[in-house]
Amino acid sequence: MNLDRVTISIKSGNGGSGKVSFHREKYVEKGGPDGGDGGNGGSVYFVADKSKNTLIDFQYERKFEAGNGEGGSGKLQNGKNGKDIYIKVPCGTIIKDAETNQILADMYEDGQIYLALKGGRGGKGNNFFKSPTRQTPRFSQLGETTKWYKVILELKTIADVALVGKPNVGKSTLLSVISNAKPKIADYEFTTLSPNLGVVKYYNDSFIVADIPGLISGASEGAGLGHEFLAHIERTRLVVHVIDASGYYGNDIVEDYKIINDELKKYNMKLSKLPQIVVFTKLDMIDDIDEKIKYFKSKIKDKVEIVPISSITRKNVDELIKKIYEKLKTLPKTKPMPIEQTELAKIDTTSVKITKLEPHVYELSGGYLDNLQRGIVFNDTQSLAYFQMRLQKDGIMDKFKEAGVQDGDTVIFGNLQYEIYF
Repeated sequence: MNLDRVTISIKSGNGGSGKVSFHREKYVEKGGPDGGDGGNGGSVYFVADKSKNTLIDFQYERKFEAGNGEGGSGKLQNGKNGKDIYIKVPCGTIIKDAETNQILADMYEDGQIYLALKGGRGGKGNNFFKSPTRQTPRFSQLGETTKWYKVILELKTIADVALVGKPNVGKSTLLSVISNAKPKIADYEFTTLSPNLGVVKYYNDSFIVADIPGLISGASEGAGLGHEFLAHIERTRLVVHVIDASGYYGNDIVEDYKIINDELKKYNMKLSKLPQIVVFTKLDMIDDIDEKIKYFKSKIKDKVEIVPISSITRKNVDELIKKIYEKLKTLPKTKPMPIEQTELAKIDTTSVKITKLEPHVYELSGGYLDNLQRGIVFNDTQSLAYFQMRLQKDGIMDKFKEAGVQDGDTVIFGNLQYEIYF
């Protein structure tokens, strides 16, 4: 089963709640509040790992959750932070928000780290809320509760060279001969079910080659192994177009060439404009290679370089490697997508919305309230006094006046109702 595009669910850890506690010790009077803060929840990170070629690891495991922060305790002891999680993905993986389809990150370089979700913030213990006028606060702050998000992981292989061609033309065999790759090879179509990558050494230098699964007519619309594999060519700089010139399967070399190039053009015009080297394989089975090359050139308008090879006997293989290397030296390096990495969920602690529901009844909502009410116990007089102080200090009372709220009007906060007096 190929997995080059998967949807997974991720969640950062909840923050631990702060503690309501008072110092109690023999012979010590009025020890005061000593409730510790809750720990922060663990964060969710993605890491690019060059040792991975596919998203097969996500075939069965699709939910990932960081650890929750621990609650605070007495004696000013803060709770432990939750454990972060690091999700490894192949280099070249695009991460998208499943809801908006926005690209969040392009995991291009090996070792690249992307912070997708920050852990929930731990709540403050009652010691945090003490003041000269509030010396025994009997309330604390809840930890921040996080939620699940869905992201799409889409793999676009990063390689300098893409081997393309119809099924069973010898791409996998060629890759195994020129590189360190060990792809599965057999004498039937669609042996390769996912791109294989190989590093080709050339003296003190090297380049990466990707064997793209066999394409057929209609591949750009999803026929055969489908449209998804064409995405892997988008990162490459050079196309090595492999054609079986032996005639063993009754194929026509000109028709094969045109079919593959037509699919590249339909999928993405940019791909059809990439420089190509045409490779005629299975030279060990061909007696009239010069005639075949002459016939091919007479039918093709494109000016392409043709290299006939035999992967079995290695005839002309070194020449092919040299030509690929020299061509790559003239081509610019590919770069990651020009996007600014964005966290999936940024915590809103400032937005304020006041909505008039009916005469003398208003609703307060937004990130400001969500953040503030974590530390409010509405049936506690001290906590309620703190709430009123914050509304005044943060300018919310002025916003109420601007919205037309009058003394005695009702303001709804979530499931609570509160009469406002200025």
